[in-house]
Amino acid sequence: QEVVSEESEEESNGVNLMEFSDEILLHILSYVPCTDLVLNVRRTCRKLATLCLDKSLTHTVLLQKDYKVNKDKVKQLMRDIGKEIYQLNMAGCYWLPSSTIDHVTRCKNLVKLNLSGCHVTSLRLSKMLSTLQHLRSLAIDVNPGFDASQLSSECKATLSRVLELKQTLYTPSYGVVPCCTSLEKLLLYFEILDRSREGFMLSGQLMVGESNVPHYQNLRIFYARLAPGYVNQEVVRLYLAVLSDRTPENLHAFLISAPGSFAETGATKNLLDSMARNVRLDALQLPKAWINGSGLLQHLKFNNPFYFSFSRCTLSGGHLIQRVINGGKDLKSLTSLNLSGCVHCLAPESLFRKAEDDIDSSILESLVVSCCNLRHLNLSAAHHHSSESIGNHLCQLLSRLKHLLSLALPVCSITDVAAGVEKPPTAPNLVPQTFGRKVRIGIQTYPRNLADQANQKIESSVFWALMGSLRFLETLEIIGSSFSSAMPRNEPAIRNSLPPCVRAQSVGDSEVAAISQLTYLQSLTLAQLPNILTGSGLVNIGLQCQHLRTLSLANLGMMGKVVYMSALMDMLKHCKCLRDLRLEQPYFCAGAQFFQALSHCSSLQRLCIVSRSGTLQSDAVMSFMASCLEVIMCHMFMGESLTVCKNLQQSIVRSFQAERPALNVVIFPLLHEDLTEVIRDVPMRHLDEITLFKSRVAEEPPNLWW
Repeated sequence: QEVVSEESEEESNGVNLMEFSDEILLHILSYVPCTDLVLNVRRTCRKLATLCLDKSLTHTVLLQKDYKVNKDKVKQLMRDIGKEIYQLNMAGCYWLPSSTIDHVTRCKNLVKLNLSGCHVTSLRLSKMLSTLQHLRSLAIDVNPGFDASQLSSECKATLSRVLELKQTLYTPSYGVVPCCTSLEKLLLYFEILDRSREGFMLSGQLMVGESNVPHYQNLRIFYARLAPGYVNQEVVRLYLAVLSDRTPENLHAFLISAPGSFAETGATKNLLDSMARNVRLDALQLPKAWINGSGLLQHLKFNNPFYFSFSRCTLSGGHLIQRVINGGKDLKSLTSLNLSGCVHCLAPESLFRKAEDDIDSSILESLVVSCCNLRHLNLSAAHHHSSESIGNHLCQLLSRLKHLLSLALPVCSITDVAAGVEKPPTAPNLVPQTFGRKVRIGIQTYPRNLADQANQKIESSVFWALMGSLRFLETLEIIGSSFSSAMPRNEPAIRNSLPPCVRAQSVGDSEVAAISQLTYLQSLTLAQLPNILTGSGLVNIGLQCQHLRTLSLANLGMMGKVVYMSALMDMLKHCKCLRDLRLEQPYFCAGAQFFQALSHCSSLQRLCIVSRSGTLQSDAVMSFMASCLEVIMCHMFMGESLTVCKNLQQSIVRSFQAERPALNVVIFPLLHEDLTEVIRDVPMRHLDEITLFKSRVAEEPPNLWW
């Protein structure tokens, strides 16, 4: 009867989905996961049975964030449409058993294959690649135990035709690089730990039999990203040794992302000298030690650059304008620029300058004029203080970049000059940021809508105007210049944090409310905003930014109490599209009220809470997991005892693992000495994308990998 009434209602309204043209239906179906299309939707009627197998829908199969897919679904999918698949992305499918890879052999016509984060042994890789004769793009992990001698001649023949290779190394090895004799694009991710699980120090020397020389003669793009650790540096030098002997003539992108100190050697100096003589680059990123104090940038030649990263370099604004921007010539092609931690990049010189001194607005203006097509800009981790000159505030100059899609700024850069120079606000509820005795501040009240907030000074602020001019911004990061996460990579948890910049003391609720103008905002990061009193601006964001998918909040307001909890809970009730939530705040109480509000986020998939001295209610967590069926990652690093954490983690896994194959749960005391051992078992997808805090704007060139 219900079906009949629904059909009659459709007829009366004149709306029937099946009456749409095939083109419209195909466009609608393109938003449905391929596993649902093939295994479910196509069984509903004859028309959909035909459309679901259209080449436009089966040509590319994306399983990388299809957390409901399991081994049986992959097997059936490959059996039904394996021959029609030309591009298959299984990146980060850590929950699938290694035997799942055997079914990929049905995809005889595969051209691109991404298996990063999947469990693949040498023998399985050999068997699979032996059947994929058309493969031209490959992404894999190289784990301990990998043995290149187990690769068959047929497998090596396939690898010899591969043009693009992305390789993540968890052990010192060349992997399959020596077999790829036609490489044009090589992406290397070094995730090798300095110590084994047993505590033994590892060596960066490659194993005997793996000293085959990589073939770089056709290389166009070389990218290497290093996790912290000396072993990663040792191994990447072996990869670079061949490049230093003979630089590929067609090389146009050379990028090395290395944290900390990565010293330049004679071999790397020869490589850079050879690049300066023989190639013209379109993308460049180098370790800070290779640029600082050298005249390298003066000699390198650029063609039509689209990406530059000078993260953490001491490059001055004068050098940036003269040697890179070249007086504003030929930089219209630049779409992505990373100046994170480049503390002197907006000053004419760095020799006698303090990091907190005012910027030279003429340098920023030259940058904005020359690089008018920028889409991604990172200016975080530095003190960029504007002077009192009218019309030359950093926010006013950045408002000219109408094409920006992602932006990262330090907190102290967005304050109005008058507010930054005067003493911080003396509101009655403002409490000093200390870890001392908690202070009772009473019940917080805050305006509930955008109009009320606008009346509190913000429409005239330079940051309000900036947000109003960047209507199409999708990613925004506002991070304190002295902020550091309590949970860094491969180290014990940080117990003390540096105080915020003096200029940042006035940044709070009104600036957060200004962000609500970004209608198309998808990702938001706010860290170390000291003047958050109630968090009222968060409610406005929840109401206005309906496309928000990723939210990361850290150290907002006073440190001894979560003053914005009430506003956060109100905000979460409106975040229907939110998928990733990361909260880092001392003394955070993850109780029943919080999880009840979070349950309104029906699309939530990943949750991470980092809180020194934080508490949780186990029953509330279990109820939340039961009500939010899409959640597949729950990471909580709190102040609870090891026993409480282990019991809750086991209960969640026992209750929900069967119906959620991708479920990954880590609940552990933040200050426990074994935290780093626990972290190393977290799937790289979650660790890199949400668990570890970092600035992600312009972190890599756009579209580096498909």
